[in-house]
Amino acid sequence: MRRMPKSSPLPSLSIRIDLDTGERIGPGKIQLLENIHSCGSISAAGRAMQMSYKRAWDLVDEINRICKRTAVERQVGGKDGGGAISLRLASLWWRAIERSKAR
Repeated sequence: MRRMPKSSPLPSLSIRIDLDTGERIGPGKIQLLENIHSCGSISAAGRAMQMSYKRAWDLVDEINRICKRTAVERQVGGKDGGGAISLRLASLWWRAIERSKAR
């Protein structure tokens, strides 16, 4: 019986946007936004990427500042409208992420 050689993983392509200001948006920030969408909270999204809530929120804040648009919208929840804060990915960002994956 002949052994088949182990196949090497296929190369992958990732895109990073480098701005003149030195700021950038790359696969990590996009992954965080996707995780916020699927997990429904910034803390769960951060945990999924082994990062603290503060680090995840700082990255979202950076994306908002760089793009001058809201990437994540706050939704107040919990009993009587207080307590938990969940986040919803702004529809503009979600459409952009979906389009980038379709290509």
